[in-house]
Amino acid sequence: MDDFKAEKIESQSEVPMAEAARKGTTFLKTCFNGLNALSGVGILSIPYALSQGGWLSLIVLFLVAILCWYTGLLLRRCMDSSMRIKTYPDISELAFGYRGRAIVSIFLYLELYLVAVEFLILEGDNLHKLFPNMEFKIAGLKIGGKQGFVLLTSLVVLPSTWLKSLGIMAYFSAGGVLASIVLVVCVLWVGAVDGVVFPTLCNSMKDRSKFSKVLHVCFITSTIIYASMAVIGYRMYGEHLNAQVTLNLPVRKTSTKIAICTTLINPLTKYAIILTPLATAIEETTYLRNSRTLSILIRTALVGSTVVVALTIPFFGYIMAFIGASVDVTGSMLMPCLCYLKINKDSRSFGLE
Repeated sequence: MDDFKAEKIESQSEVPMAEAARKGTTFLKTCFNGLNALSGVGILSIPYALSQGGWLSLIVLFLVAILCWYTGLLLRRCMDSSMRIKTYPDISELAFGYRGRAIVSIFLYLELYLVAVEFLILEGDNLHKLFPNMEFKIAGLKIGGKQGFVLLTSLVVLPSTWLKSLGIMAYFSAGGVLASIVLVVCVLWVGAVDGVVFPTLCNSMKDRSKFSKVLHVCFITSTIIYASMAVIGYRMYGEHLNAQVTLNLPVRKTSTKIAICTTLINPLTKYAIILTPLATAIEETTYLRNSRTLSILIRTALVGSTVVVALTIPFFGYIMAFIGASVDVTGSMLMPCLCYLKINKDSRSFGLE
């Protein structure tokens, strides 16, 4: 009798689950969101990394891409083990309990938060390069060019953070991917990796079984883009590269202006999708998690806090180095492997999908 009741409850639960699956994002939209998450501000700093590490560091780039692609597959396998899993912290909780969830959440959300800060610094630096003499006056106070552009950027991206649907964000992501491609072309004319958002993307899909193909498309495309930009930037400027390659470009050339403008588009299209997992996690801890007003207030407060940090610590290169050396390695490489080994300790399989 108990088995019968269990089967009945399970069969009844399949209907809303199937209904929810049909409301997810398509394969193409998920690819755009994934590419937008991978092909972002790292494009600007990868030539500088190559100038510091030499040509052999390209091998490291490809190895890191392969490793992050594989850990992305491991995350998907972890999600397949339970339908309750929707986010990266859910995976860590299933593997290591509440403490595991807390540890992973700290690394995950710290990375996403710092990347959001990074976007604002990037916008301020590049807009200041285009308009070096620009100043702002707000309520009688004179604000410098970079600081003013950071504030202006935050106001532009704020409405996009209020969106909860990744399907709608995919249209912004398509613009970000196109901007990345145009940026590479423009740098040539003048002269991998963020796995923490993968569980969110996988959970948003109509057909989660296609997520492995999404990873293939995203990592192959983004690795080609990163490697191309690294080689082009290093060949052009050598040891004189700045932390952002666009700051090396001659301002008076039209191609430079196009490159900087496309650089400005990328963070604008990416900011919301990066901040969404953090905002969602905060919303789920409140009693009014379905309140639209509370959601807008939380996301607005997050944007405001990133502005404060960006104005306080305006060093793009140092933030990039900190994220890559500490947070990225833990969140995108180490923890997925540990979670997979723990969750699938009784039924592990080896090989490629």
